[in-house]
Amino acid sequence: MSTAKVNIAVYPGTFDPITNGHFDLIERGARMFDKVVIAVAASPGKSPSLDLETRMALAKQVCASLPNVEVIGFSTLLTTMMHEQGATIILRGLRAVSDFEYELQLANMNRAQNPELESVFLTPAVENSYISSTIVRQIAKLGGDISTLVHPQVAEALRKHYTS
Repeated sequence: MSTAKVNIAVYPGTFDPITNGHFDLIERGARMFDKVVIAVAASPGKSPSLDLETRMALAKQVCASLPNVEVIGFSTLLTTMMHEQGATIILRGLRAVSDFEYELQLANMNRAQNPELESVFLTPAVENSYISSTIVRQIAKLGGDISTLVHPQVAEALRKHYTS
């Protein structure tokens, strides 16, 4: 009987919307860890453009080809949700040096709440390094082409969202 520990990484975020940059990190994380949980934060304080159910559905569609990736929604403390998932690894992306200061603060706060947690930082592929959900939303809102920035189903969902 094997008692090998399963390495579960949680990639938390608002994913408003999920971008090719997010998928790049998820795909790479799926190769590094036994399981990756995409934890879509409700984040009512951020007033997301897309509702939680839509953001979760899009993440599921985008990651359907990755068998060890699961998508959940959450509205609790990250550390609470990590415990519920049996996860000890927080997966985060760093696009620029400016991201590092904030991410370091979060990593230290999470570790202060639960010393078992480790944050793993990945940088995006060069072609995704400039993509952010905020920029994607702005371009989509103004009717611009986002086809190289997001999965086709995400582009279609945003087109419908901003033209209705």
